[in-house]
Amino acid sequence: MAAGGFCKLPNGRVVVALNLPSPATADGSSAVRVLVHAHNRARALTRLRNLGMRAVYLRGNAAPPTPDEITAVLHHPDGLIWRTTPDNGVTPLELWRPIRSLLRRPTAA
Repeated sequence: MAAGGFCKLPNGRVVVALNLPSPATADGSSAVRVLVHAHNRARALTRLRNLGMRAVYLRGNAAPPTPDEITAVLHHPDGLIWRTTPDNGVTPLELWRPIRSLLRRPTAA
């Protein structure tokens, strides 16, 4: 699985960040960075599993959320956001999106 990490907040809650293969591409060629705000790490992963991302695990703390990412997820009403992850490691200039836009299935044309 890809890199991920977490950060414990002063109030005891956590922000978990995971780099996952994009569900929008069948071959998993592109990746997304998903941020989850929850009571603890287990609940954060459960939130993702309940959305259909069954094989989500957090092993280690290799890529914890940055302060900007923590601010973004804390200010989102759902506490669950994503954006694409570039291959070159540079921070993308796109905005964070709600998780429902990632999980929305494209309609057949």
